[in-house]
Amino acid sequence: MKKIFATLGAALFALLPLSACGGEQNDGLTKIRLNEVTHSVFYAPMYIADSLGYFEEEGIKLELTNGGGADKVMTAVLSGDADIGFCGPEAAFYVATGGTSDTPTVFAQLTMRDGSFLVGRKEEPNFKWEDLAGKQILAGRQGGVPAMTFEYILKEHSVENYTLNFDVAFNNMTAAFLEGTADYCTMFEPVASEVQAAGNGHIVAAVGSASGEVPYTSYIAKKSWITSHRDTVKGFLRAMLKAVKYVQEETPETIAEGLVKAFPDTTKASLATSIRSYQGINAWAGDMQITEKSYNRLLDIIDEAGELTERIPFATIADNTLVKEVYEELF
Repeated sequence: MKKIFATLGAALFALLPLSACGGEQNDGLTKIRLNEVTHSVFYAPMYIADSLGYFEEEGIKLELTNGGGADKVMTAVLSGDADIGFCGPEAAFYVATGGTSDTPTVFAQLTMRDGSFLVGRKEEPNFKWEDLAGKQILAGRQGGVPAMTFEYILKEHSVENYTLNFDVAFNNMTAAFLEGTADYCTMFEPVASEVQAAGNGHIVAAVGSASGEVPYTSYIAKKSWITSHRDTVKGFLRAMLKAVKYVQEETPETIAEGLVKAFPDTTKASLATSIRSYQGINAWAGDMQITEKSYNRLLDIIDEAGELTERIPFATIADNTLVKEVYEELF
């Protein structure tokens, strides 16, 4: 994966012009093209900011596209097909290891821990991570942050003789589990709660609670784009910070009402359950600043998995200047 990002960075920065913001539309709003790693209730504040009109209040029209993976998100940012990428900061890290003249920069983070839940085949009210010894788990693709984070937890708890099944694609893990593969499977909401409600599995642990703070998903853009669109970025951050405060303080049922547009095929009850789960693990960064401590933990996780070739300094890929400025203005 890191070779892919490095190659993309070198090639695209050499061949392609700097991206530009979508520009002002006929409705007087400035379009921001944002490519998200996947569409998930885990990212509720972003959809709430849109549905409650926070972006429009800042003169912004958000155009969302689903990248379907951090590598594709970063490709969109580097090629100029997206203004902002929304994925794990490791995407920027891997590009930086290849050397670039216009570093992809993390200018804010949304989620500050893993958002998956461990689902087993039976109720385990007294579950301990040590219980996974000798078990097979579906926890993501090899080399991916979800799988690396999960294995980091197992090593922290000195779990031995476990098996991480990497043969199943990330998007197919739940289906494989329901068909009988593995003893446990990690699932994001609302899938985890829906599987439990249907009697097909039981949530035994929150992965994010065990992993500690990790900069799981962040907003990333080319440094040049951030510099030339400073006011637009600040408007985007104002909308997002208001939305984060909203989802941290409002009831799950109220928040669910604002998510219906983004998740038309999911019931309000299921959306509320998902929000309650994420509120319970303190999923969202209140000030949206990525910390050096959590960044270093991410590097430790990648290092433990044998995927780290060099430790890129925090200041090389992260800049909290604008989000800190906006946060202090608002609160």
